[in-house]
Amino acid sequence: MVPLIRIALAAALAVATTAASAQTYPDQPIRMIVPFTAGSPNDVVARLLAQQLTTRLGQNVIIDNRPGAGTTTGTKAAASAEPNGYTLLFTSSSMVVSPAMYKNAGYDPEKNFVPVANAVFGHWVTVIEKSIPAKTVPEFIAYARKNPGKLAFGFGQGTAPQLVGEWLKVREKVDITSVPYKGGARAIIDMIGGRIHLNIGTTATIVPHIKAGSVKAISVWSPTRYRALPDTPTMIESGYPGLALGYWAGLWAPAGTPKAIVKKLNAAVNDSLASPEMKAALDKLGLEPVIQTPEEFGKFVHDEIPRWADIVKVSGVKGD
Repeated sequence: MVPLIRIALAAALAVATTAASAQTYPDQPIRMIVPFTAGSPNDVVARLLAQQLTTRLGQNVIIDNRPGAGTTTGTKAAASAEPNGYTLLFTSSSMVVSPAMYKNAGYDPEKNFVPVANAVFGHWVTVIEKSIPAKTVPEFIAYARKNPGKLAFGFGQGTAPQLVGEWLKVREKVDITSVPYKGGARAIIDMIGGRIHLNIGTTATIVPHIKAGSVKAISVWSPTRYRALPDTPTMIESGYPGLALGYWAGLWAPAGTPKAIVKKLNAAVNDSLASPEMKAALDKLGLEPVIQTPEEFGKFVHDEIPRWADIVKVSGVKGD
């Protein structure tokens, strides 16, 4: 009986300690790992959110950029952190893309993490080098077939745009050289310089260059046209029935993080996303806030895993 009593007392003490820590949380700065380069769309959104959370939580939320190995470097670092709410992960669909691409990504998005909050949704845009004589995806594919091996597709290594671009190449049987970058924004710089001819990226990265005339938009991947690019057709309109994809990003914590802390963080994130300041900042980036509970975000991620596994399989892309 004595051992049982000791076990019960220990369990009760652990629960009480967790409850107490959740009530005082946070009492020190929070590190938010972002497995992307500084200045990338994910980094920009993370910094906007960090500013809002700093105000609402009363502690500094510090961005820690950890790019590399198709975003797995930073993601693994977050997975191995102590589950106390002081290390968080802000990332995109790469969270579920990398495990499908790499034989050993080093983490499982559902086993090693708990979902905290969805954050944003955005549009992907397909752009081409401005001198290419094409205005639509079919016209670009026709041009690529006439110039096998002469064009280059630039992308952020291990990202969803890499996969959909490779999927498009496989589907259309075109010979376009793949050129990986640490971040997709760098591919756009080389496109402006004439070294990259095809890129798929977020509106935040690409629209300013489209408006400046530096690159040419030929499609968006959302179900409907993007309001800032009303003359750019969707992929569905371009001859790909049912094809609708987009950018999303959210916040996770290491598995084992107390539910009370996750709930507190979720409330702070959702309150931030609903603020006029955050809405205005996201709108400038072409992004929409997404307010969900941790459970709703978890279901969303769960449903995305097989979807991206299928895209990886068709594209033939492997990270190692």
